[in-house]
Amino acid sequence: MTTRSTSRRGYLIALVVALLAALVVVLVLTLGGDPEPSTAQPPPARPVAVDPRPAVAALPKSEPVSIDIPKIDARSSLVPLGLNPDNTIQVPPVTTPLQAGWYTYAPTPGEVGPAIVLGHVDGNHQKGIFFRLKELAPGDRVEIARKDGTTASFEVTKVHQVPKETFENEGVYDDTAGPELRLITCGGVFDRTAHNYVDNIVVYAKLVSP
Repeated sequence: MTTRSTSRRGYLIALVVALLAALVVVLVLTLGGDPEPSTAQPPPARPVAVDPRPAVAALPKSEPVSIDIPKIDARSSLVPLGLNPDNTIQVPPVTTPLQAGWYTYAPTPGEVGPAIVLGHVDGNHQKGIFFRLKELAPGDRVEIARKDGTTASFEVTKVHQVPKETFENEGVYDDTAGPELRLITCGGVFDRTAHNYVDNIVVYAKLVSP
């Protein structure tokens, strides 16, 4: 009797424990929320930064007629420039230093490639059209009106002072993937023996809107 009673008591205890465990599971499933996330779960993906400005399409060929650089108060019509007998690019006459010109063998402003506009820093004992060109900085605007009635708007990306003796190695005239602009004038120290400046100021810009 003692052994049988002990076995029966143990069976009842085990049954009660099992019932209590089942009750706990039911309560957890009924009252508890979602389980706590695992620390091994990857964090949510960060949004990718996207430039909201769409790419600007190149413009068809059209000769430029004028240039306007509001920051330095430089405005001029544009005369065509070709090559000198020594294959250097022509510049506007030094007797008219406020006249800018565009290089006709380069793309026209707005076409794919680097359009070239040149002007004097000074001449004929007065300031030239590009006297303040070195003051430009990234973000400044350059507007070029074209013969077809459109205006090509460029944004400055870089201003660089280049020694004339190494100018050919700077890649100023190299092809570009999109429509760009180069503004070129003299700069640096004036060499009185050579009657010329020793450097060039080159402004790099890209098309931002037609």
